[in-house]
Amino acid sequence: MTRFIGSLSILLAASLLVGCEKAPQDLPSGPPLNASLVITNVNVIDWDGRDARISNDQAVVIQNGRIIEVIDSQLLPSLTAGTERIDGNNSYILPGFTEMHGHVPPATDFGELPATYADDMLFLYIANGVTTVRGMLGYPHQLELKSDIADGTRMGPTLYLAGPSFNGNSIESAEDATQRVLTQSGDGWDLLKIHPGLTLTEYQALARTAREANIDFAGHVPSEVGLKNALAEGQRTIDHLDGYLEYVDALNRPISDEELQTLVELTLSHETAIVPTQALWSTLIGAEDPARLAQYPELAFVPESVRQSWLNYYNRPSMAYFNQSHADIQQQNRQHLLKALHDADATIIFGTDAPQLFSVPGFSIHHEIEKMQAAGMPLEAIYYSATAAAGYYFADKDNFGHIKAGQRADFMLLKDNPLESADALKNPLGVVVRGQWLSREAIDERLSDIRRRYN
Repeated sequence: MTRFIGSLSILLAASLLVGCEKAPQDLPSGPPLNASLVITNVNVIDWDGRDARISNDQAVVIQNGRIIEVIDSQLLPSLTAGTERIDGNNSYILPGFTEMHGHVPPATDFGELPATYADDMLFLYIANGVTTVRGMLGYPHQLELKSDIADGTRMGPTLYLAGPSFNGNSIESAEDATQRVLTQSGDGWDLLKIHPGLTLTEYQALARTAREANIDFAGHVPSEVGLKNALAEGQRTIDHLDGYLEYVDALNRPISDEELQTLVELTLSHETAIVPTQALWSTLIGAEDPARLAQYPELAFVPESVRQSWLNYYNRPSMAYFNQSHADIQQQNRQHLLKALHDADATIIFGTDAPQLFSVPGFSIHHEIEKMQAAGMPLEAIYYSATAAAGYYFADKDNFGHIKAGQRADFMLLKDNPLESADALKNPLGVVVRGQWLSREAIDERLSDIRRRYN
C-alpha cells in the first residue's frame, strides 16, 4: 500500500509540473523586467572551461550595455515599455571576437585618405563581429578615438591601446626607455608596444619600469633580447610567434619534435600568451600566392592607395630573400609550433594584425581561422581564443567574452551553428556591440557606403 501511495504521489507531482510548463499564468510574475534589448529564441554558445556548450531556446536580456540575464525564452517575464525585442528564430549567439593584434588609425591627419578613414576601418571590425580590439601601435590623438567610442559619440569596437612603439629608433638608452614607460603610463595608454631594435639593457629597463608602473608590454621579441629573456621579464604576449623559430634556429629547415617540445616547455614555464597571426605572417614572408590574395573581395573596403601598396608589396627588392623555398618551410614550422602549443594547453589569443598587408579589419578573421584550422586547432579552440581567452586577458579592465549576466553585451547573431562550420561567421544576421543592435540591413547599408567611397 505504501508503495502504491508513493507511486501515485510521483505521478501527481509529474502531472502538476507538466501543467506548470504549459500554463502561461504560471510564468514568472511581478514587475516588468527593465531592459533595453532582448533577443529571444536563440541557441547560446558559451564556455564551460575551454569546452563550448550550447543552451537552446534562450533569451538574452540587456540593459545599459550589459547582459543582465540569460533565461529560457519560455520563462521570460514581461518587459518594460520601449524594450527592443528581436526574435532570433532559432539562430545562434556567439560572443564577439577580440582582435588582439589590431591597428587603429590615428584620429586625425590621414594625408590623402578620406576624413572618414578611421571610422570606416573601425566599422569593418564590427561588421564582422569583432567587438574588441587591442590596438598595437599608438598614434597622436588615438586615445580620443577610445574615449569617443566609450562615451557613445563614435561607433566602433571597444579599444585597448598600446602607445607609440619602443624600438631601435625611438629608444637610445636605458634611461630613455624608463622615462618613456612612465610617460606612456601617465598618458593613459593601456600597454607598451615592443618592436625590434632594442638592446637587452634597454629592454630590461623597460620591463622593470613597466612592472613597477603596473602596465603590460607586448609585441615583438628584439633579436638582442631573445625569446628566453622576453619570457623571463614578463612580456604579456608574444605576437607573430616572434623569436620562437629563431630560438631553435629553424627558420630555413624543418623543425624537429624535440625542438617543438623545448619551445612548448619554455612557454609553459611562464605566464605569457601567444598571438600567432598565422595568415598575415604567411603573406609577409612570401608563402602565399599574390594572385590569390589580390582576389580577396574585401579589398574593395580599403582605399585604392592602400590596395595598390599591398599589390605592389611582392615587387619590392627585399622580397627576393623571401621568395624562396624556405618561406614555405618557415610557414610549415609555424603551423607545427601552433599545433604543439595548442596541444599543450598554452594560452593562445586570436589576432590578425589588421589593417595590414591583405588583412582587412574584421574580414581578416576568416583567413586566420582557416590557417589555425589547417594547423590542427578545432573550431571550438579557435573561438575560445578569440572570446573567453581575450576576456580573461583583460579581466582587470572589464568583463566580456562570455554570454552571461554581468558581461559586456558584445556578440554576433548567426543563422547556422558556427561549431559545425566557420562559414557561419561570414554573414552574421546582426551584431550587438556594448548593447547596441546592428541588423544585417544596417551593416550592409554602411558597407555599401564604404565600398562606394573607396571605389
